[in-house]
Amino acid sequence: MLFFNTAGPVNGKDHYCLPPLDRFDLTEILTLIEQKKYFVLHAPRQTGKTTCLLALMDYLNAAGNYRCLYFNVEAAQAAREDVRKSMKAILNEMASRALNFLEDDFLKTRRLEVLEDSGEYAALGELLSLWAKESRLPLVILIDEIDSLVVGDTLISVLRQLRAGYDMRPGMFPQSIMLCGVRDVRDYRIHSAQDKAIITGGSAFNIKAKSLRLGDFSGEEVCALYKQHTDETGQVFVDGVLDLVWDLTRGQPWLVNALGYEVCFEMKEGRERSRPITVKMIEQAKENIILRRETHLDQLVDKLAEDRVRRVIEPILAGAEQVQDFHPDDIRYVADLGLIKVARNKAICVANRIYQEIIPRELSRDIQAGIIQETLWYVLPNGLLDMNKLISSFQEFFRQYSESWVERFDYKEAGPQLLMQAYLQRIVNSGGSIEREYGLGRMRTDLFIVWPHKAGAQKVVIELKVLHKSLNTTIEDGLKQTMEYMDRCNTDQGHLVIFDRSKDKSWEEKIFKREEKFKGKKIIVWGM
Repeated sequence: MLFFNTAGPVNGKDHYCLPPLDRFDLTEILTLIEQKKYFVLHAPRQTGKTTCLLALMDYLNAAGNYRCLYFNVEAAQAAREDVRKSMKAILNEMASRALNFLEDDFLKTRRLEVLEDSGEYAALGELLSLWAKESRLPLVILIDEIDSLVVGDTLISVLRQLRAGYDMRPGMFPQSIMLCGVRDVRDYRIHSAQDKAIITGGSAFNIKAKSLRLGDFSGEEVCALYKQHTDETGQVFVDGVLDLVWDLTRGQPWLVNALGYEVCFEMKEGRERSRPITVKMIEQAKENIILRRETHLDQLVDKLAEDRVRRVIEPILAGAEQVQDFHPDDIRYVADLGLIKVARNKAICVANRIYQEIIPRELSRDIQAGIIQETLWYVLPNGLLDMNKLISSFQEFFRQYSESWVERFDYKEAGPQLLMQAYLQRIVNSGGSIEREYGLGRMRTDLFIVWPHKAGAQKVVIELKVLHKSLNTTIEDGLKQTMEYMDRCNTDQGHLVIFDRSKDKSWEEKIFKREEKFKGKKIIVWGM
């Protein structure tokens, strides 16, 4: 039985998959190869790059105009500063792939001799030159995970050897070379492993003709992928499911496949093929993969600790009005990682709803674990959450502990919002859910709590704002925003929380609770 793949390249014999060569502009790539260009393909991790490169290799070899070889240089990463060991690992991988996929033993028989004679700073270029002269067809080389070598001298050596042979193509060097990785070559920051100093940047590969990016799935492609499961098993997805999958993932390939695999192959109710897949099941699948912190998500979370990432993500979490000192290289880097998307009007937002939920949850994970609160303390006899008691409890908690707890966050500018989300997550985790909306320029964070109970589902909107203007102006703006969010979420329960970070005010001035009405709707305003 076919299944949704979440680990390694996609194989059409085993996995539901979209035609790999349809995922990029094949005509453009063939033109670049024909014109003897060297170029870059980049995309976030687990987007399908390797699958597409393997398909391209098969396509080119079957067409008979070139001999194409794909290989991965990630094995050389372990050698770090030892360029000789790194180069030996690269040559071994290249030779093994040539033998297995092209039935060509030339590289296998010559690699060690060339390494010994030419040395680690020339062996790759010399071996490629010898192979190109021996080959009956022009060579096309696809090098994967190239940016795994950014620490040490290996990447410099590789790039400069490729550049040194550029003028000899195609008769004495590969006709075309594609470098593939997470980042564009312009963002390579080649570091010394000893002192972390930047040695050089993308100029080490200034022969690059073009940089291509592998995109996410479109909405139509998500539907086509899930339809393969229905065609294979007869199991259907009810109305609204595919829209929700798109809304949660925005077509990020790993997330799309992970949700499909979780709901159809991991969850017990989903394994019953006679049972349709529902919206509720997809929501549970989303929660499952977040709580398990799958490898894909773990890799993204690890990046949040980097200063370059924090400088971009922190003002988004804080809902800052604008940021004057964004560095274009930082934005490109975080976009290349797949954490954000940049619209044509330059607006920046977190890439999809799942990442939008993961980021604050992971940044506050340790603090959430240290909050001693029990859900039962806030559940009324009728099964509803006592939101007034819950927010009042947080208000007292914030007064006592905010200064020390916020200091624990690396993302201090978003500390109050993260602290409240950690507190709420600690309570709501046991049976409900929290949806989050935040972003640059919004000047607020929207939280939407859904709490199931016997009579249905309790829906509560909480609007978080930091006091920047006068209190009256902030409340006036906040009431309007809270009411609009309440209308969108179809609920009559709304709370507006205002964090006053002024150091010259006493807690007696900051702490308050009042009931307001805006266009006939009651909204509780909390000062902190």
